[in-house]
Amino acid sequence: MFAKCREFFLDDVRRQIFFLILSGAALVASFFQIGGELPFNAAWVAIILCGIPILKDAATGLYERFDIKADVLVSLALIASVIIDEIFAAGEVAFIMQIGSFLEERTVAKARAGIEKLIRLTPRTARKLNADGNEESIIPVEEVEVGDVLRVFPGESIPLDGVIIRGESSIDQSVVNGESLPVDKKSGDEVFSGTLNCFGAFEMRATRRDADSSIQRMVQLVQSADAGKAKIVGLADRWATWIVLIALAAALGVWLVTGEIIRSVTILVVFCPCALVLATPTAIMAAIGNATRHGILIREGDALERLAAVRCVVFDKTGTLTCGTLKVTAVIAENDGEISEQRLFELAAAAESRSEHPLGKAVVGGFRERYPQKKLPQPETFEMLPGRGVSAGIGPHRILAGNAELLRAEGIEISSAGVKRAREQAVAGGTVIFLAQDGRFCGLIALADTIRENTPELIRGLKEQSIRPALLTGDNRHAAKHIAAVAGIDDVHAECFPENKLEIIDRFQQEGAPVCMIGDGINDAPALKKAYVGIAMGGIGSDVAVSAADIALVNDDLRQIPFLLQLAKRTMKTIKWNLTFSMALNFLAIILAGLGTLNPVTGALVHNAGSVAVILNSALLLNWKGKGKSRR
Repeated sequence: MFAKCREFFLDDVRRQIFFLILSGAALVASFFQIGGELPFNAAWVAIILCGIPILKDAATGLYERFDIKADVLVSLALIASVIIDEIFAAGEVAFIMQIGSFLEERTVAKARAGIEKLIRLTPRTARKLNADGNEESIIPVEEVEVGDVLRVFPGESIPLDGVIIRGESSIDQSVVNGESLPVDKKSGDEVFSGTLNCFGAFEMRATRRDADSSIQRMVQLVQSADAGKAKIVGLADRWATWIVLIALAAALGVWLVTGEIIRSVTILVVFCPCALVLATPTAIMAAIGNATRHGILIREGDALERLAAVRCVVFDKTGTLTCGTLKVTAVIAENDGEISEQRLFELAAAAESRSEHPLGKAVVGGFRERYPQKKLPQPETFEMLPGRGVSAGIGPHRILAGNAELLRAEGIEISSAGVKRAREQAVAGGTVIFLAQDGRFCGLIALADTIRENTPELIRGLKEQSIRPALLTGDNRHAAKHIAAVAGIDDVHAECFPENKLEIIDRFQQEGAPVCMIGDGINDAPALKKAYVGIAMGGIGSDVAVSAADIALVNDDLRQIPFLLQLAKRTMKTIKWNLTFSMALNFLAIILAGLGTLNPVTGALVHNAGSVAVILNSALLLNWKGKGKSRR
C-alpha cells in the first residue's frame, strides 16, 4: 500500500491533478462556508498545495537568474492577501494560476526516445574474420578496429562503415539517404552502418570505428539540431517584467495617496495574470483538439506558434510527396512484334516470382493487379544474380531480367530503340528492368515511385498562402526533378545525405525564411529536428521520424497542411486577442480597485470572469474550419 502511494505521488501528472482537485474542493468549501467546525479556513489547502510551488519557482527564478516572470506578481498578491487575512482570494489566485501552469505543461511534449531508436538500428555485434579469412568470431562492434575484415550475411544490418572487398549484394540505404530502391554494390563500393543487406553475403573492410559510423553521426546530428532550436518563451512571461512593475507602481501609488492597504492588495489581486497565463495554453489546446479531428497530432506545445511564422515548406520525396512503393509505369516490347507487351509482362513476372528484391516484387504485383485472372507460369529453374538481376527457365525458354550489365555479361545487345526508351524512363525518374529471351533482347519494364494524387493540390494551396515549397531528397537527380515538375515545385535539391539537408535548411533559415520540414524516413530525423517546425508522416513514417517531429500526420493526408498553416495563424490571432482583452480588463479593474469599488474577493471574481472569457474565446478554435473549401 505504501509503495503504491509513493509511486502515485512520484508521478508528476497524477500528483498535480490530485492537488488541483483537493484545492478546488477546498475553495468551494471556503466560499460556501462548508465545514465551519474546521480550525482554519479551507482555502488554506489551495494556498499550500497550489501556492507553495508558485512561491518556490518565483524565488528560484529571482535568486538564480533574476528572472521576473508572471509568478513573481502572483507571489506578491498571495503574500499580501494572506497578510490582510483575505485567505479565500489568496487560495483562488493560486488555484487559477496552477490550472494555467498545468495546461501549459500538458501542451509540451514528453521526453522522446527517438535517439535511442536510432542507436538500436545498428547491430551491437559484428562477424570478424581472422587473418586467413577462414574463421570468424562474433565480437562487440566497439571492439572492431579500422582495417578489420567483417562478413555480412543476407538480411543483416551492416554494423560499421566500410568497403566491400569480396562479394556482391543489393543494399537498402533508405536509413541513410532515403533512396527508394536498394543500391547494387560490388567489390570496391562503400557501405554504411545501419543499412540493410538485402541479398548476397559479402566481406567488407571497416573504414570507421563505431563512434564515427554513419548512424552515430546521425545521432549526433539529431542531438545538435535539437539543442540549436530554442523553445519559444510564452507571451505572458515576455510581458511579465512590465506587468510586475506596473502593478507594483500602481499598488504603491494608491497606498501612498489613500493610505488604505486593502486597496493596494486588491490591485495586486486583480492584476494577477490569470487570464494572461491562460490565454496561450487554452488556445493551443483547443487548436490541438481541432487538429486531432483532422488527423493531425501536435506533439510540441509551441509548434503552432512557430508554424504561424513559417515561410518555406521543405519536403522529402520518397514516402512524403510520393507513395513510397514501386509501381510498374511502362511495359515496352521490342517493335519487331515477336512478343506482345502482355507476354513480355508475363515472362518478367514469372521470372521474378521467386525473387525477394523489391523490383521483382513490384513487377509480380503489377502483373497480378493488371491481369487478375491470368495465372503465372512457374519457373522450372531460378537463379538470383546479386547486383544484376535474375535468370529463370520458363517452359523451353531461358529468361533474363535485370540491368544492362546483366545482358552485356551474357553477350546480349540492347537495341538502339531500347536504349533510347530506357533513357527516357530514367529521365522521368523510373528504374528499368531489361528482358531477354533465349539470348535475345525483347523489351523492358519501367518502375517508379508514383506521386501522391493530392500532391499538386497541396503545392497550390501553399503557394496561395505565399509559402515557398522546396524538395530535399536523397534520391537521384532525375527522379527528384521529375517528381518536382509534376508537383509544381521549382526549388529542388537531390542526392542529399542527412548533413546536406541540415545545411540547406540552416541556409534557408539564415536567409529569413523559417522552414517547416515534412518527411517520413529515419534519414529525415535530423532535418525534422533542425527545422523551425518538423512534420512527420505518421502512417508510413518511421518511429524515429515521428519522434523527432513536432507534428505528425496520422493518416499521411498532405491536403491537411494548408489547413494546418491557417489554423496556426488563427491560433496566434486568438492568443493575441486573449492577451489584449485580459490586459484591458486588468487595467479597468486597477482603476476600480484604486477608487475602492472593488475589494480583494470581488476583485478576484472580476479578473476570474476575464479568465472565463478567455477560455470561451479559445474554445471557438475547436470547431474552426479554415478558409476556402472543405479539407475533407
